[in-house]
Amino acid sequence: MKIAVVGATGMVGTVMLKVLEERNLPITELIPVASEKSAGKQLMYKNKAYTIVTLEDAVAARPDIALFSAGGDTSLEWAPKFANVGTTVIDNSSAWRMEPDKKLVVPEINGNVLTAEDKIIANPNCSTIQLVMVLAPLHKKYKMKRVVVSTYQSVSGTGVKAVQQLDNEEAGIEGEMAYPHKIGRNALPHCDIFLENGYTKEEMKLVKEPKKILNDESFSVTATAVRIPTAGGHSEAVNVQFENNFELEEVRNILTATPGVVVEDDISNNVYPMPINANDKDEVFVGRIRRDESQENTLNLWIVADNLRKGAATNTIQIAEYLIDNKLV
Repeated sequence: MKIAVVGATGMVGTVMLKVLEERNLPITELIPVASEKSAGKQLMYKNKAYTIVTLEDAVAARPDIALFSAGGDTSLEWAPKFANVGTTVIDNSSAWRMEPDKKLVVPEINGNVLTAEDKIIANPNCSTIQLVMVLAPLHKKYKMKRVVVSTYQSVSGTGVKAVQQLDNEEAGIEGEMAYPHKIGRNALPHCDIFLENGYTKEEMKLVKEPKKILNDESFSVTATAVRIPTAGGHSEAVNVQFENNFELEEVRNILTATPGVVVEDDISNNVYPMPINANDKDEVFVGRIRRDESQENTLNLWIVADNLRKGAATNTIQIAEYLIDNKLV
């Protein structure tokens, strides 16, 4: 199994290499890929040095799977080139997510849609993944009508430049700005760029992607995405109205039985999900499970996950595992 990691030196790429090592995929050859300026440098994987190569060299090597985390423009240009030589691309950018002929996959939810013919597979947005991991089993039982989600997203979701901005601000250092305002001691209702409808691209991803993953247009989603000064981990306050009524105990039991979801909901002991505890973990954490007393059949939830792991690298690698286990590559 020959696997290329495109964007191997970036924030998500670095985590991908870490997760690949932890999960011990059956890799016979690892091909780390980065920009021209990084080509020829070395990185370590399983205590062995690997030379970083260019995209051209990686295509020529014809890997079985290419894990992409190098931005949308790179994916649009290079994913088809890999696919044309028989490589299965799993792309972490937004480039292919809403293309009708491309699958958008969270393996625990809809891995069964994948076939050997799928040569470019999209990894959902980080905030979408943790949202649907919790909502999918509840939708199956109670049928969602409307979801209102407000996110509290860490600076690592923007990238290394944003992490550096927060570090600089905390240290009192003037430096390059990833955001139009200070992020320390602040909250920016501004994730990604603004669109003509007044929403940001991040908010519209949350509106559209869950419907594609669940293959269901019957429910509606509205979102507000906010950037906060946490280093890692995204949080979401979610209000979901169902067609059918529910019992809170049954909701907790359903979520407790859901693979990849951990219920942390013991308010008497101040136990609830927090990004600091989700750090470096692959699970999605849910708590503050309570009935919305202002409207019937409506539930409030608080959902937290490590955006660089389940929100990006881990989900990508779980797709690769699904393909390998089901002999689709």
